[in-house]
Amino acid sequence: MSVVALNPRTTGFQTGSEPLPPRPQRLTRYLRETSLLVARGLRMIPRVPERLSDVTIQPVMFTLLFLYVFGSAIHVPGTSYQNYLLPGLLGQSLAFGVIGAGSATATDFATGVVDRFRSLPVTRLSVISAQVVGQIIEQILGIVIVSGLGIALGWRPDLSVGTGLELGILVLLGLFAFTWFGILLGMLVRSSDAVQGIGFAIMLPLSFLGGTFVPISGMKLVPRVIGQWEPISTLVAAIRHVCQGTNATGSWPLEHPVVAMIGWCVVIIGICVPLALRRFRTVNA
Repeated sequence: MSVVALNPRTTGFQTGSEPLPPRPQRLTRYLRETSLLVARGLRMIPRVPERLSDVTIQPVMFTLLFLYVFGSAIHVPGTSYQNYLLPGLLGQSLAFGVIGAGSATATDFATGVVDRFRSLPVTRLSVISAQVVGQIIEQILGIVIVSGLGIALGWRPDLSVGTGLELGILVLLGLFAFTWFGILLGMLVRSSDAVQGIGFAIMLPLSFLGGTFVPISGMKLVPRVIGQWEPISTLVAAIRHVCQGTNATGSWPLEHPVVAMIGWCVVIIGICVPLALRRFRTVNA
């Protein structure tokens, strides 16, 4: 029997003189894997377009219904209802990111997507980071749709370069905070239907009480007090202040909406990020 010698240069086998290429640094791996997982999530949109219904169909319905059905019956002193409503809808869109992020996270856990990622040699943190980034991108799409529709219907924001930059920073901060809230909710509930039910039960009343559609000052005592201090009212008031230059009164958060919004977002991030990361490690242990 003859022995055939294999040449490592032609077979591709590694020898002691040809070591494997070094692995990328941990940060490089994390960024690369996060970007790949984000791209994976975005590629799913054309295949499952209904997943964008919460950032496309829903805000369009809110805009048309409240502008044309209730707009003729609601009078806001000093401004048109378009200029009052649209900043409120943008603030509501930030808060409603909880529902989309929570549903997507619960679906990935329920269908075993996270388990499949766990079997791959990827950084664990990149899985949850990709979820955050992907959801923020989807929410930005919804905000662009609402803004474009509002401008077409008569909304005229009073923005300069400085206030436009300020608005962009506030929007990104709000999206980041409420997306983490939604991801934590999706990890705890683990059912997309339950996330949607719980999310609407929390966010919809708060958005109505937060001055999104009608001024808080005209409400009865109990809803007025709640609206003056709850977080969505600060989102709405901050965006309305930046876009239109208007100021609300009645409580410290409404009189200093930008500072109050930043404070609420920092609190939400400080609570939800550690809990979500801990929950993620526990579930995938």
